[in-house]
Amino acid sequence: MKKYTDLFFDFDDTLYDTHGNAVIALQELYDYFHLDRYFKKAEDFTEPYWLANVVLWSQYSAGEIDRPFLIVERFRRPLSQGKVKTLGADGQITEKPFEPSKEFCLEVSDKFLELCSCKPGVVPGAYEVLNYLKGKGYKMHVCSNGFHEVQYKKLAASELQDFFDTVILSEDAGANKPSPAYFHYAFEISGANPETTLMIGDNFITDIQGAKNAGLDVMFYNAHPENFTAPEPVNFEIHHLLDIKNIL
Repeated sequence: MKKYTDLFFDFDDTLYDTHGNAVIALQELYDYFHLDRYFKKAEDFTEPYWLANVVLWSQYSAGEIDRPFLIVERFRRPLSQGKVKTLGADGQITEKPFEPSKEFCLEVSDKFLELCSCKPGVVPGAYEVLNYLKGKGYKMHVCSNGFHEVQYKKLAASELQDFFDTVILSEDAGANKPSPAYFHYAFEISGANPETTLMIGDNFITDIQGAKNAGLDVMFYNAHPENFTAPEPVNFEIHHLLDIKNIL
């Protein structure tokens, strides 16, 4: 097997349990803003949120939308599913769609990011495998499309920051994964050589295809192989982070 010196790690849902932490934060958000005024149950808000979030992050990674649009829209869409109840002069209650303002969406977003970024949850096996890799002498680098101020808070909350030599964020690179420009910036900042660097990530488009197009070997972290099959060959596929110890 090729000898690798540098490891590029995706962060969200590869090491940091972004989804699990966000599930907790969304419930806290629902309670904080008393969204039961507009929804019969929390799921009526959270399920549309997840649907919108997946679509918008895909568009953001592809450069089709910018950050300000994503920030507002990922809450405008689910909030717009709510209903405002009013009591008429005749004593009858009527409902009309909730039309959240941009200002309210931004307020909700700011609170959500505050709640999310302080959560310590990591993907099972993250600490053990990073300790193992650090002991083996690998240089490790975070490669993320996440927002600058949020990712550093997550790194601190999860106590993962000390494992990494560099943190390479798309906002600093001026391009998102899977753009080749992002990976060229990552090589420049980290000093890594594409020939001896391995990209490890859970998103097949942004992490795996992006890295392959930039000349890197790839390790696909496929946590749910029953639901997803890699559409093209990869150097390695793992289903649990601890599987890395059997490869590197």
